[in-house]
Amino acid sequence: MDVNTLYGLGVALISAGILVILASILLLFISSVKGEGKVEGGGAIIIGPVPIVFGTDKKSLKATLLLSLLLSILLMVATLIIYFLQR
Repeated sequence: MDVNTLYGLGVALISAGILVILASILLLFISSVKGEGKVEGGGAIIIGPVPIVFGTDKKSLKATLLLSLLLSILLMVATLIIYFLQR
């Protein structure tokens, strides 16, 4: 892969993330106008291989924990693969 391909992929991923955020805000606004909106959420801060997870309820906390653990495992596997390929 050359630099231009990686740059284009990065811009595309950032653009997709912004579109997802805008769509979720729009859907939340539409549901709040009807009076049936309920906000639940969670997040994770991954420092090295250790995820710090927070959430508003047990369901979102569980989902965020599983996703952050999966991401940490994938990151470690990718690191090992890159290490062994460069040896």
